[in-house]
Amino acid sequence: MARRFEYKVIQLREGLIGGKLSADKLEKVLNGEAGDGWQLRTITSADVKGRIGPGGVEGLLVTFERPVA
Repeated sequence: MARRFEYKVIQLREGLIGGKLSADKLEKVLNGEAGDGWQLRTITSADVKGRIGPGGVEGLLVTFERPVA
């Protein structure tokens, strides 16, 4: 029987986590998700849509996975 996984994608942009996107802030996000059983799958640089107006801002898409119980 094949293992099944579920996935979670988080959009991170500078304003969303307060100020500049730093390694410390990213580490807190990663450790927080790891505490809930999520394992980092990928981090992708992307234009993340802002709340106001067209276009996007520089950001990250962080994808996690974990086995489905």
